[in-house]
Amino acid sequence: MDRALYLAMSGAKQDMYGMQLHANNLANVKTTGFRADLEQARSMQAYGEGLPSRVFAMTERPGQDFSQGAVMTTGRDLDVTVEGDGWLTVLDASGQEAYTRAGHLKIDETGMLQNSNGNLMLGEGGAPIFIPLPISKIEIGNDGTISVLPQGAPPEAMEVVDRLKLVRPDNRDLYKDVNGLFKPKNPGMTYEADAGVTLLKGALEGSNVNAVGEMTSMIDLQRHFEMQVKLMKTAEEMDAASSSLLRLG
Repeated sequence: MDRALYLAMSGAKQDMYGMQLHANNLANVKTTGFRADLEQARSMQAYGEGLPSRVFAMTERPGQDFSQGAVMTTGRDLDVTVEGDGWLTVLDASGQEAYTRAGHLKIDETGMLQNSNGNLMLGEGGAPIFIPLPISKIEIGNDGTISVLPQGAPPEAMEVVDRLKLVRPDNRDLYKDVNGLFKPKNPGMTYEADAGVTLLKGALEGSNVNAVGEMTSMIDLQRHFEMQVKLMKTAEEMDAASSSLLRLG
């Protein structure tokens, strides 16, 4: 009975992990540039003293769906979308270089260019981008070049201040950190700017989460969880019946 109970218990636990993953995807269905997490389960042998005669289920997050989300036109000067493959480069909270597809940018009161999550945007040289305030206008070119018009200057006095660092690593070499940013699997590794990556101005890339698919997966996992609980109850009843037979004997 213990084998059936152990299998059902571990299966139910991993079903809960799977539901958490899909619930997180569903919660980010409207998050700019979000990449859906993938989920899979497989059986694993439990190693310990003696032979590995016990098997348990394990839920994994093998990677993310890197397909592009729907592009939404906003017309805002500081909204950009990476066309095709490629990433915007930011600094995370720990000061490490990271990558994102969220192109909803803003300028803080000190003139630092940030994304909507407050991460500093990096320029080609690897340093945070500073916008000399006050300005009357800002433009971001298709190649990531940032030009500004100082306040009070004539319209033809646009000045280039920096260029967004756009990179194109192999997506298989990236992993998603807990903060939602992507980083190289090789610790400490960074990527050089790629001039071939282009931007679409005045637009944002939406999440690539399929809401219907996520709901279907959650319902399937919930039913599977209920089946595992029923199996645990059956194992308990069989154990009780075995104990009764032993007492009769």
